[in-house]
Amino acid sequence: MARPLRFRYSPESWSEQRVRSQLLGPLRSNIGARAVSPEYGVTGGWETHRFEMSNGDVALFARRDAEAYWMGNTETPQALWKTDKFGWQEVPHQVSRWAQRELLAALYEDDPWLADYPYLSWYFLPVFMSKDGRESTREFFRSHAAGFPDAGRREATRYVESVLKTAPLDEYRGVMSGKLGTSDHVDRVRMSAAIGEFVAAKLLTDAGYDVVPEIEVTTGHSLDYRATNGEMNVLVEVTRPQPPNTRAASGPIAAVRDTAETKTSGQLESHGGGAVLFMDCSSFRDDQWAPVYGERPDVRHRPAVVYRVRPDGSAEGYTKGSVPLDLEDAIDLDG
Repeated sequence: MARPLRFRYSPESWSEQRVRSQLLGPLRSNIGARAVSPEYGVTGGWETHRFEMSNGDVALFARRDAEAYWMGNTETPQALWKTDKFGWQEVPHQVSRWAQRELLAALYEDDPWLADYPYLSWYFLPVFMSKDGRESTREFFRSHAAGFPDAGRREATRYVESVLKTAPLDEYRGVMSGKLGTSDHVDRVRMSAAIGEFVAAKLLTDAGYDVVPEIEVTTGHSLDYRATNGEMNVLVEVTRPQPPNTRAASGPIAAVRDTAETKTSGQLESHGGGAVLFMDCSSFRDDQWAPVYGERPDVRHRPAVVYRVRPDGSAEGYTKGSVPLDLEDAIDLDG
């Protein structure tokens, strides 16, 4: 499975003739490439190229002096096979900004409805335009309401847009956007779990905490977040139970308990305690969540927060154990 889009860097001089012979020529022979004029200009003395393939792939190339950058969701020409790869924030701003504008234009041409959600489009652009995942990731929002049951496409996508605007995760875009994956098919369980991590970041932010993702611990594992507020420093691990109609569990309460058992007998058990378990039941329908919220079943790990968020931004849940986080401003825990 291909990774989210990144840049390839060539520390060499590229003339117009070399571009045509070593990049456009092989792509034309293999997959029907053609050179088209880029839609946007770029500052900084860069010469830019855009290649479009007969199968819908697109590639961008920016060159100046003795260096060049390539990005594409297509095959890589042999002349660039041994080049190093860099993330969006690791290349010159002019190149990154130009590539972003070109790819957003292509995204909106294919899926015009995403233009109503510019922040989401920007954040997930590395997967929305990736080689393998460009169809499945867009489909997840278009036809599966980002994993929220009983919700419409626009309602759910508008909510995720607000999450991305609120949660301070911009500098971690390279890591976090890739969590949605670049599979060639919609994996609703995994993709919904990824959205659950973004939702958790918003809840922590709404509660007044600063969040940093992907915290490595001494066991060699990574926990999802570190939440800080003054001297408060808490590790958080997020998991999203599958709704009972998609798993072997006999009901919603069993689904919650089984998921907690899996998480605590693996990653959290290896960590040795100290982390707060966030159990996001946002994939549950109303009738599935009601018995969980009503009975408030225990889960194996403590401290834990069990909650469900709706695309209107409301969140309700309950806690188990002594949770060292004040979440009253983010989650209704009084019901």
